Amino acid sequence: MTLVMGHLLALAVLILLQWVFLTDEQLRAWGWRIPFAIGAVLAVVALWLRRNMVETEAFMRTQQPGVATPAPGTLRVLMRYPRAVFTVIGLTMVGTLAFYTYTTYMHKFLVNSAGMDTRTASLLNASTLFFYMLLQPLVGALSDRIGRRPVLIAFGVMGTLCTVPILSQLQSVTNPTQAFWLIMGALCVVSGYTAINAVVKAELFPVEIRALGVGLPYALTVAIFGGTAEYVALWFKSAGIESGFYWYVTACIAGSLLVYVWMPDTRLHSRLDRDPGVTS
Repeated sequence: MTLVMGHLLALAVLILLQWVFLTDEQLRAWGWRIPFAIGAVLAVVALWLRRNMVETEAFMRTQQPGVATPAPGTLRVLMRYPRAVFTVIGLTMVGTLAFYTYTTYMHKFLVNSAGMDTRTASLLNASTLFFYMLLQPLVGALSDRIGRRPVLIAFGVMGTLCTVPILSQLQSVTNPTQAFWLIMGALCVVSGYTAINAVVKAELFPVEIRALGVGLPYALTVAIFGGTAEYVALWFKSAGIESGFYWYVTACIAGSLLVYVWMPDTRLHSRLDRDPGVTS
């Protein structure tokens, strides 16, 4: 929810600048720098928040007198968990690509491919993200009841079947209402990943290696696949084969099904509260 809320706040700044404070010319000339200035201030706030966060109970138990101190989280220790590392990569590669396609890139897609004006696209993007945000705890609660794997497999199956039809319809959409429901349909599917991916990855690693085990493969994979989603999409468009991007996303999601089928259900085999040194 907080991830999507960040997107919503960014869109809120854009909408206020577009509709209230600046003309289109002013926004293009210098107004685009305003969100970066706000982000710089918020980065300092985020640093303060991170320095004052409360650690998990599992970590605090490792700091108690008489408790064996686990090995520090190094790359050598991380390599003891190759299956977990590759699971994080597989989860992140596809999920982040689908997420960026229907959130960050969607604004550009609505303007460049569907022919909407920038202001309408901004409002449409914000409205879909708002309802998408509300979906996250519902899907998370569902995964607590039926398990993580069924939810991820549902995302993989529906994403494989629906990506090309949804993006093809969006390309020729005739009104914002139609676009809203198409995007919401896609975001409902993507929620099968976004609502639970953080807890799934955390459940894969014991406390002594969790930060590195989740953070390193996640960051690299997001940069490679999520960070390039827009560039790949625009490259296909400039080459005159925009539908190639639809099939690229579909192929990645289809491949992810192998990861979901292969991985354990982390709800049943979670390492979140397992004490260091316990391997069973």
